[in-house]
Amino acid sequence: MSAEQRDPRRVYGAPTIEVHWEPRLCIHTGNCVRGLPQVFDQKARPWVAVDAADADAIARTIETCPTGALHYRRLDGGRQEAPPGETTVEASPDGPLLVRGDVRILDGDGTLIRKDTRLALCRCGASGNKPFCDGSHRRVGFRAAAAVDP
Repeated sequence: MSAEQRDPRRVYGAPTIEVHWEPRLCIHTGNCVRGLPQVFDQKARPWVAVDAADADAIARTIETCPTGALHYRRLDGGRQEAPPGETTVEASPDGPLLVRGDVRILDGDGTLIRKDTRLALCRCGASGNKPFCDGSHRRVGFRAAAAVDP
């Protein structure tokens, strides 16, 4: 299914927290499923069971999502996600560039494409959702060049 065919965002709510999921940004790294399997279950429908854990645990797990496909909004007065103090870019092994910080992605005309705290940017060139990674690096067998010492 192409990114254009996917719903732009899904919201799963509970009295204490809303979980926002953007399928077009999800590359199925599995941090959510491994971190809190009682909440995030790819085989269940709906796949997010917001009532299966407390809001703090859900928020902590969502903040491990490297792509920004998952976000949350606290409804109980709890801490909202804030960008880290420093912006970082990390090349994942044979995968995307993982960006953390108060990040703004602009197009060639300077128009804002996305503002986020976590993003995965394509570096294989095969994504159908550029500049964002869509997981195509696995399909095309992308291998990063070895790092060169300065």
